[in-house]
Amino acid sequence: MIRRMLLSTTAAAFIALMPLAAGAQSAPAQGGDIVVTYKDDITTLDPAIGYDWVNWSMIKSLFSRLVDYEPGTAKIIPSLAESFTVSPDGLTYEFKLRKGVKFSNGRTVVASDVKYSIERAVNPKTQGPGAGFFGAIAGFADMTAGKAETLSGIETPDDGTVVFKLSRPDATFLHVLAINFASIVPKEAVEAAGGDFGKKPVGSGTFILKDWTIGQQLVFERNKDYFIKDMPHVDSFKVQVGQDPLVALLRLQKGEVDIAGDGIPPAKFLEIKNSPEGSQMIVDGAQLHTGYVTLNTKIKPFDNVKVRQAINMAVNKERITRILNGRATPANQPLPPLMPGYDKQFKGYPYDVAKAKALLAEAGYADGFETVLYSTNTDPQPRIAQAIQQDLAAIGVKAEVRALAQGNVIAAGGTEGEAPMIWSGGMAWIADFPDPSNFYGPILGCAGAVQGGWNWSWYCNPALDKRAVEADSMSDPSKVEERQATWEKIFTDIMADAPWVPVINERRVVAKSVRMGGPDNIYIDPTRVINYDAIFVKP
Repeated sequence: MIRRMLLSTTAAAFIALMPLAAGAQSAPAQGGDIVVTYKDDITTLDPAIGYDWVNWSMIKSLFSRLVDYEPGTAKIIPSLAESFTVSPDGLTYEFKLRKGVKFSNGRTVVASDVKYSIERAVNPKTQGPGAGFFGAIAGFADMTAGKAETLSGIETPDDGTVVFKLSRPDATFLHVLAINFASIVPKEAVEAAGGDFGKKPVGSGTFILKDWTIGQQLVFERNKDYFIKDMPHVDSFKVQVGQDPLVALLRLQKGEVDIAGDGIPPAKFLEIKNSPEGSQMIVDGAQLHTGYVTLNTKIKPFDNVKVRQAINMAVNKERITRILNGRATPANQPLPPLMPGYDKQFKGYPYDVAKAKALLAEAGYADGFETVLYSTNTDPQPRIAQAIQQDLAAIGVKAEVRALAQGNVIAAGGTEGEAPMIWSGGMAWIADFPDPSNFYGPILGCAGAVQGGWNWSWYCNPALDKRAVEADSMSDPSKVEERQATWEKIFTDIMADAPWVPVINERRVVAKSVRMGGPDNIYIDPTRVINYDAIFVKP
């Protein structure tokens, strides 16, 4: 099939990123209860709305999708669908559902649930950030414009069959069906929750939410009716929130915590690394990640491209990598270096204080201006924001740092005109799937510049949107290189408009207890962050 050939090309580059397991690994054992910690509470477990790196993993495990990824890789495999076919022209996808799969409320999953779930994610009334991913499905334009209540491109000829008709080929479509926004939910449970489905999720995934005490903990229990034998491996996992990362790390060393979700604070990294059990506790691996500062193009003075270019030249990225103990490299464009479409020849904006001052003067801000820089409040993000604040002060820009809980920063970013600047650290973009389009649509494209969206620069360039659609329509394997080159030019052209300051490409570091088993790439999973389905306790 055309699609499968193309997927193997894009996925191969991403799979190469994944860290190898350290030493021989024991076979997965069944059973055990584990504890995971995070500083901030979870905002929602609704798959149509949740879109941060903490809730992403939990949502993945609560719900099923037509297709998913082989654990620890970016290889697409059937999941809720037992099989699928793709037409030679790439415009028709037909899925056959597994028989007997049940939601956690006891009802059998049928084809109409798939149609309802995708349409719910697209419906503007949902105010979810993922609608744009489904733009290739016929009827998308009418539904998002409020002219239709359903997607004409989704057909359900019987309870076990779902057919997608696309208005154009989409080289990413199977990846789209594997992301959280394509999770299958029961309509009756959504309606019964009365707008609170994110706190009362009902799915058909590996785990069931057993209890949620707001501000304290969430308890997930193994779904005994899950349709894949011996998945998941642990009986339950408890997520304790409100845990300071340093305290969580100390508790992990004492055996009270199994995964410190916020990672290892830079101040403790070398101590843990050099400890007797350090090699068993630290998981350190590459990820498709870019940390950036958004510049709100809808408000003054960031509506002026020269101001945005000046800010790009003012930030000392090398200093920020030092704050992170060298666990990052300076970024010069939205795409991370190992993503297909990354332009190795592109140099970006140099660190040049004098030139930055000159650009501000040309823009009419010779004396600088005052602004606000938002950041999450988990170390080291406030310290990085303060470093950026100092860099901006050197060119006359006085930035007030507002370090808030992650949910509050996300809300400010998704409200037009509220956040002039956001340091994205702790929320920065990690690829949903291994394709350059994922670094465009939700965070730089017009579809993401909506209320509740993740395009926090509110940058919308219709000409680039058109080129992005053309790139994703190149689903023929013979056009892989042409498609990659098209995306490469799109991202370097974006940098001329400077809606972002790309700052770093960061490695992910996770701390786990010595009793946790499994290869490293399920703790730094390319599509889940942490793969709760695949982790296990050593026997």
